[in-house]
Amino acid sequence: MSEEPVDVLIIGAGASGAAMSWSLADTRMHIVCLEQGGLMNPLTYPSTSRDWETRAQGEFAINPNQRNLPTDYPINEDESPIKIANFNGVGGGTVLYAGHYPRFHPSDFKVKSLDGIAEDWPISYDDLAPFYGENDRMTGVAGLAGDPAYPQDNAHRLPPLPLGKSGQILAKGYNKLGWHWWPSDTAIITEDYDGRAKCINLGACGSGCAQGAKGSADVTYWPHALRAGVELRTHCRVREVTVGKDGMATGAVYYDGNGDEQVIKSHIVVMASNGVGTPRLLLNSKSPQFPDGLANSSGLVGKNLMFHPYASIQGVFNELTDGFAGPHKAIRSQQFYETDPSRDFVRGYTMEIQRGMPPVRTAHTGMRLGRIPWGDDHHSAFRRLYNHVTGMVAVCEDLPEEHNRVTLDPHLKDGNGIPAPKINYTLSDNSRNMLDHGVARATEILEAAGATDVMSEAPISWGGWHLMGTARMGLDPAKSVVNEWGRSHDVKNLFNIDGSVFVTSAGVNPTSTIQALALYIADQMKSRLTNLFD
Repeated sequence: MSEEPVDVLIIGAGASGAAMSWSLADTRMHIVCLEQGGLMNPLTYPSTSRDWETRAQGEFAINPNQRNLPTDYPINEDESPIKIANFNGVGGGTVLYAGHYPRFHPSDFKVKSLDGIAEDWPISYDDLAPFYGENDRMTGVAGLAGDPAYPQDNAHRLPPLPLGKSGQILAKGYNKLGWHWWPSDTAIITEDYDGRAKCINLGACGSGCAQGAKGSADVTYWPHALRAGVELRTHCRVREVTVGKDGMATGAVYYDGNGDEQVIKSHIVVMASNGVGTPRLLLNSKSPQFPDGLANSSGLVGKNLMFHPYASIQGVFNELTDGFAGPHKAIRSQQFYETDPSRDFVRGYTMEIQRGMPPVRTAHTGMRLGRIPWGDDHHSAFRRLYNHVTGMVAVCEDLPEEHNRVTLDPHLKDGNGIPAPKINYTLSDNSRNMLDHGVARATEILEAAGATDVMSEAPISWGGWHLMGTARMGLDPAKSVVNEWGRSHDVKNLFNIDGSVFVTSAGVNPTSTIQALALYIADQMKSRLTNLFD
């Protein structure tokens, strides 16, 4: 099918693609977003049915190899202890995320200057601050201003999530030890907001919010972007970004929902396919001008993959907790966030509340950790855990290392014959020591709160939610893939806006920063429209 070139092509309709689509819409340019998944229907979410736990491990599982839907692509994870979590559909990973929504600290942008490690970002917290605020407003963020870990801001926030029984228990432990805790910033509305109904504590946040209270991009940015004239095409799997003889991007080749090959031409191409999907497409977009993959003169496309290694630590209490009811991220602690020379690791981590588990997960986890045996004590052991557990996760900063990478698998392909990504990842000694520290400190907190038993798992093997660093930004083309406002050093009309541009990972969930960056890059593009390619 032949068509006139569009002005802007955005590949991916998740957190970053949605934010940029909305932001650029006021330019009145012809913007097309291609998404390989479909539109979401909240009526199909697992929480609308009694067997929601089973369904959450099927078509709404966080791992694409487990979902194995036609809209997914397989991932070779054999060389990684941490497995990939993503979602293909309008809203992307935000459909299944927990809605924890902290910002980076100012220190996170200058770890080389402060700690002599990795690289500094080419932008600062202050550069992103107004876009953090704009993103909070668009998303509907609940929280409490005044956390001493952050600069003061005047961003609009809804009232914070109630602590609940679990939050109260953990707060008691923190208070006994004299350690920091604070109500979390969450993308879960506590009041009716922007046509969306407030949270009703279903507790199934990680399998899609049927209430619409969780700020997934399909219910926050996309309704506004579509009304503003952005064109969204679903079930479109992109194979490669095309380039002309001048080395500029010309558009993309994709397969539509019928499996037919289509070509779309565009004056600007924006990558928004996450920290695995974006390097996969760039590496597959080989040409005579770019034999090692598009925008890869640095050789860094796909390298420096960062997750957040997670430790899960749960305490068993004699008293009843509130089980799994309600959002899981009501409070956070950043007591151990910044580098401390007395510890055997650099940088640090955030502790986030982890409520108890629903029945099926209680049984599965209890058996895996040896707390629920087969035999006579099986049911009584289950009853000792169910609605008697609360705890936390330690979200550990992952430092960039070139050997942690995404490449193209030479054998594995998706349903359209496109090479699948292969993950090579090794847990560093720094991350291992950080995980051990997090388990030890969380155990202290839980015991101070009255736990009779503590269970832990570190790292969580299935915890690869946060995909970062594989096409990082920087001022030096030899050490980065894109510049300080997301434009490729090699291809002047190609932009990256997802987590792949992260220089370092910080010790907090990245979605708030991913979307703030997308808004920042969109603003930079709009301010430079007359000389965008100079």
